[in-house]
Amino acid sequence: MDKSMITVTSPLLPDLDDFHAMLKEIWASRWITNNGSFHKRLEKELAAYLKVPFISLFTNGTLPLITALQALRITGEVITTPYSFVATTHALWWNGITPVFVDIDPSTGNMDPDKIEAAITPRTTAIMPVHVYGKPCDTVRIQEIADKYGLKVIYDAAHAFGVEVNGESILNAGDMSTLSFHATKVYNTIEGGALVMHDEQTKKRIDYLKNFGFADEVTVVAPGINSKMDEVRAAYGLLNLRQVDSAIAARREVAITYREALRGVDGVTFFDDMPGVKHNYSYFPIFIDAEKYGMTRDELYCRMKEQNVLGRRYFYPLISTFGTYRGLQSAMPENLINACKMADCVICLPMHHALGDGDIKRVLDCIM
Repeated sequence: MDKSMITVTSPLLPDLDDFHAMLKEIWASRWITNNGSFHKRLEKELAAYLKVPFISLFTNGTLPLITALQALRITGEVITTPYSFVATTHALWWNGITPVFVDIDPSTGNMDPDKIEAAITPRTTAIMPVHVYGKPCDTVRIQEIADKYGLKVIYDAAHAFGVEVNGESILNAGDMSTLSFHATKVYNTIEGGALVMHDEQTKKRIDYLKNFGFADEVTVVAPGINSKMDEVRAAYGLLNLRQVDSAIAARREVAITYREALRGVDGVTFFDDMPGVKHNYSYFPIFIDAEKYGMTRDELYCRMKEQNVLGRRYFYPLISTFGTYRGLQSAMPENLINACKMADCVICLPMHHALGDGDIKRVLDCIM
């Protein structure tokens, strides 16, 4: 039997000859960073592709979160989810902000809007939801709550590249949205990220903040950091933008195959597509009911690993269980019943554009 490794994800790579041609242009210009021509082109093309008014590129997906909080002058407490990658909450901690965790909606994995109001205190200044697995949050409800209490909303949209609801980009929700272009994402620039904002003045401030706060050669307007994307990764990103649609289409076919095969398996559940949503199929999580399925999530994870099929328990453990955060009152497990349950039963199956029929069969054979 073929025992080659099936990884949980695989990077979308541009054609090497095309990339080499772009590198020759960069070498000829001798301009490799600091808002060069490829950087400007990528910002323009991404804004058009993603249907957003303004976008600013970063060197990774964590720094846009940190910078958004700085730009909006967020302090005190921010309501967020424990069911995410640690960067979401780390960005708050690095800004001296206390995260306040609320439970999730088990039907989506996203922050439960019904839990938000009870978590608001006089110190609350913002809400930071996450579009988990690229599934859109209830942005309307969240915005209604934010408007009622005068709060900012920053969406961690690391998984949500290209996701739309009724033809509108979910990246336009809230005050700002952040993206990750890490190698594991649907669209990648090796490492990279971006911040989406609504107006030109905010973009100018963000661009200052990501370049040490410089407004010109002699004027520093804020204590910024260095988080600019370089020309090499911008060129790589321009080439990947040409093929991301076909990669998403391939991922969709994998998702359809998984769903058709697993729908009748007792003890295994998964998310279906949401009505009116253009998904990007960034992940395919399944949820194991050990009593019905006959083995635990971890037992299945190990069985897959023995067959050289790599799943990922994503998101496990919860952020709220890590040493930095578990002493917070909001981190108590009794406050996060749905999040705890989902974290203990989730496993993300291999999901990427390069999976062949044989690969998919091997994944399914491990489960069925």
